[in-house]
Order: sequence, then C-alpha cells, then structure tokens
Amino acid sequence: MDIVLSGIRPTGNLHLGNYFGALRNFVKIQSSYDCYFFIADLHSLTTHPHPTDFHANVKNILAEYLAAGLDPDKCALFIQSDVPEVSELFVLLNMLAYKGELERTAAFKDKVRKNSDNVNAGLLTYPVLMASDILIQRANWVPVGKDQDQHLEMARVYAKRFNNFYGVEVFPEPRAMDFGGGSLKVPGLDGSGKMGKSEGNGIFLIDDEKTITKKVMRAVTDNGPQAPDSEKPEVIQNLFTLLELVSTADTVQYFDQKWKDCSIRYGDLKKQLATDICKLTLPIRGRIMEISKDDAYLGKVVREGAEKARANASITLKAAKKAIGFRSL
Repeated sequence: MDIVLSGIRPTGNLHLGNYFGALRNFVKIQSSYDCYFFIADLHSLTTHPHPTDFHANVKNILAEYLAAGLDPDKCALFIQSDVPEVSELFVLLNMLAYKGELERTAAFKDKVRKNSDNVNAGLLTYPVLMASDILIQRANWVPVGKDQDQHLEMARVYAKRFNNFYGVEVFPEPRAMDFGGGSLKVPGLDGSGKMGKSEGNGIFLIDDEKTITKKVMRAVTDNGPQAPDSEKPEVIQNLFTLLELVSTADTVQYFDQKWKDCSIRYGDLKKQLATDICKLTLPIRGRIMEISKDDAYLGKVVREGAEKARANASITLKAAKKAIGFRSL
C-alpha cells in the first residue's frame, strides 16, 4: 500500500481553507493508503512561539484533526518532535544540501523580505527538514499546495542525491497528490487572496454561529452587477466559490441567476452563505469542544501514532546510516 504523508504547522486553528483544501480529502483517503499525518511543531519554531501557545496550538490542531474525521485506527496521527528519527535524518541530509540552493528557494526569499529581522538558520534549512519528514517515512505521495511545490521538488532532489551519492535505493522519490482536481484555492472574506490563519480573512472550524455570521456579513462586496450576464468581479466570485463549497447546487444556481438578471441582494447571499457554513462547521465545532477535554484520549492517539511512525522511520534511518558507513564497534 502506498504511503501518504502530510503535516501542518501548529500556528493557529484550522479554517475552511485547511478543511476543503486538505483535511476533507485526508478523511476520504485514510482507508485507501497507509497515511501518516503529523503536527509539525519543529517547523513552527522558526517564528519563536511562546511556550504556552506552542503547547496549546499542538493540542488544538490534534483535536481539530480528530473532530473533522481523521480516525487513529485508520491512520497514524503524531507530533513531529515525538519522532526523533526525523531530526537525525535532518542532520544527515544537511550534509548533502548546499547554501546556494537553499538561499534560492522562493519561500526563503519571501521570508527574508517580510521578516528581515528574523532570518534564522531554521528558515534557511526549512526545506531540508521538510524533506526529512517525507523521506524518513519513505512517502510515495505528499498532498501539497502550490506554495510547497518547490519544497517537494527539493525532497526529490535530496532523495536522488543521497541514493546516487551512496549507490543505494533507500529513498523513493515522493510525488505530489492533488486528489484529481488540482490544488483547491479557498478564498478569504477580504476580497482577494486565499483564506489564511494570519490574514484576518478566515472562518475557523472552532468559530461559533455568531462569529461566523458576523464575519460573513462583513465580507467585501461591490455595488452590484451593472448589466445583465456580466462577469463577476473577484470579490463576488470569491463569495460564490465559498457558496459552491458549502451549499446545494440549487442554492448556487438561484443566486447565480439573481446575479445574471441584476436582482441579487448581497445581504440575502451572505445570510444563506453563513447558514450553510454553520451547517457544516458547527457539528465539527461540537466535536472539537468535546475531544479537547479528553487529555487521556489525545495522549493515547499521539503515543500510538508516534509508535507507528517511529517503527517505520527506524527502518529508513537504519538503511540510510548503513549506506553512509555508520557501524557499531
């Protein structure tokens, strides 16, 4: 059975973009692949989170994963730092990673531009750690967004480089998994760009009904269609994209016709959108609240997930160290 691996940094609660872009699909494939889903706590250290927030965010993401439908009996759910083999492989791969190629990555250059006062070594070697996450589990498939394509390509580079340098076939070359429909972009409520954790334009799975309704009613719109059958501007198409994700086809068709004949009322559109988002997320929210209270269950899930992840990772690390020449005296 092919191995699928994906991780998420614990930098805030999961939003609709995370759900429709990734999590919903993880739930669908967890019975068909050997799945490893992890919380990338080591990756989040590049932004120096407060220790209290650091722990709470890890716990929140785990509860949200479980509430959204990931089943620990069908997939391995674990915390990155609970698998020390990742960090050891990270050290080994760093010996085959070069400063110039790391400095040329789009993500690193973007981080330098946005946070010039926090250009730490973790940011520079981020792709190597990501490669270690992937290669230590010998993943065949990695669900990634467009912003991570280059990092996945570098994981393939390091896999080939290691195999060629030592004349072995320790690491398979991971491929991108797009779930058959390309990378889904879930728009934010601010009129441009995709939904994000820090952009202030997101609806989170933990949001209550009042919060969701307030956010949607504040969503950016325009003055309405100026002519029949006109093209929707981005700010309006964003709302329709969200509507297509959470509402019935009949509902989407109804408001699309209202747009075409210039009779659309944005207030009605937003109320319907808020109602349908709540139908989706409020049951998940209820499960999040319940699961978050059960520390014993959360601990059991990540311990068992780490045991499976470490068992698989130890096989990889043993083979890699043997290829390099490590021997016991």
